[in-house]
Amino acid sequence: QVQLVESGGGLVQAGGSLKLSCAPSGRTVSNYAVGWFRQAPGKEREFVAAIRLSGGLDYYSSLKDRFTISTDNAKNMVHLQMNGLKPEDTAIYYCAATRSAFNNWPNRSSYDYWGQGTQVTVSS
Repeated sequence: QVQLVESGGGLVQAGGSLKLSCAPSGRTVSNYAVGWFRQAPGKEREFVAAIRLSGGLDYYSSLKDRFTISTDNAKNMVHLQMNGLKPEDTAIYYCAATRSAFNNWPNRSSYDYWGQGTQVTVSS
């Protein structure tokens, strides 16, 4: 099955930026729709952003002005650029993938493969 590895998390001060990466193992990333989710302690896992097989982008409405999802085909990776980070952005961030071209992107059930997550901590 598909293995996804997230990287790029860490500790950053409020207002700073981080760039997360999701790398599939033994797969071509452009053959998959990829989404990013996050889960804070004691909270439900929530949708962040997705890039469809068509190349179209989806964002949680409150994040679209600060977060950007993109695909780097040359490096076979999907990135999540996060700017203007706030303490409430602190969470474990997961990438997920599916071969399906027709899904409800904010729904976790739309994705078949999940990474182990990378911790993002934003200090005040």
